[in-house]
Amino acid sequence: MTPAAAGNAPLLPDTLCYLNGEYALLRDAKVSVLDRGFIFGDGVYEVLPAYGGKLFRFEQHMARLERSLAELRIRNPLTREEWLAIARRLVASLQDSKGFAHQLIYLQVTRGVAVRDHVMPPDLAPTVFVMAGEMKLATAAQREHGVACVTADDFRWQKAHIKSTSLLGAVFSRQISADAGAIETVMFRNGFLSEAAASNVWVVKGGAVLGPPRDHLVLEGIRFGLIEDICREQGLRFELRRISRAEVLAADELLLSSATKEVLPITTLDGTPVGHGTQRGLPGPVYARLYAGYQQAVAAQSI
Repeated sequence: MTPAAAGNAPLLPDTLCYLNGEYALLRDAKVSVLDRGFIFGDGVYEVLPAYGGKLFRFEQHMARLERSLAELRIRNPLTREEWLAIARRLVASLQDSKGFAHQLIYLQVTRGVAVRDHVMPPDLAPTVFVMAGEMKLATAAQREHGVACVTADDFRWQKAHIKSTSLLGAVFSRQISADAGAIETVMFRNGFLSEAAASNVWVVKGGAVLGPPRDHLVLEGIRFGLIEDICREQGLRFELRRISRAEVLAADELLLSSATKEVLPITTLDGTPVGHGTQRGLPGPVYARLYAGYQQAVAAQSI
């Protein structure tokens, strides 16, 4: 089997990017080998979706970027207005040169360049890098039939709430599902649901949408707040709490959320169909309501 994941097309070397105050072609952008992002993975990142040239939930992404930078004690080198201007210029450039309908904008801030030492040097000039590429959303077949996932123990570090560039744990986690021909790895820490390698995970039971609590063990995806809003609009109960592995396995529906997956149904977990009765192994009604609400939000909230 080969995974049919919603993902991103390879970035092209002749696309425009931003690096430390300058715009350049991606193939010409260079950073120092002493950059702490390269040496230690000492930095944070964000990935912003743009639909038809309009950024989606920009303010929420900026708020999370600021939280991650504060946790790492890196000063935010740009204002929100400056971030917005950069993102919009790259989106416009990509639309003009490639004609992509939807894009992803990748922002990365590292602590900067310094002599190699584990201690955080004060007052470094952060390295700022931004690039854009095509965003490919889930296919019609994936939405109709759902996707397969596998489970694994969550062996990553204890500060998962930071959107850090130190992503080796996520790389290993995602490779587990890739090796199995699945789209994601649903992870458990001490018997309780945490998240997937590159997605948040939602459990539907009795018409309620359940997710793990907002804490240091889970990256609070931008869709946390969005799904809560959609549930409120749809009259669905929304609850964040510890969710046991047994509850996940007994779920009526399981869902993934991320920038590229939006909301996507898991219909097979470790080779076993998800759900019960006539909905077993098929996308369920709560997924349909959340996906419809998501599309309404995209149309209403993009800037």
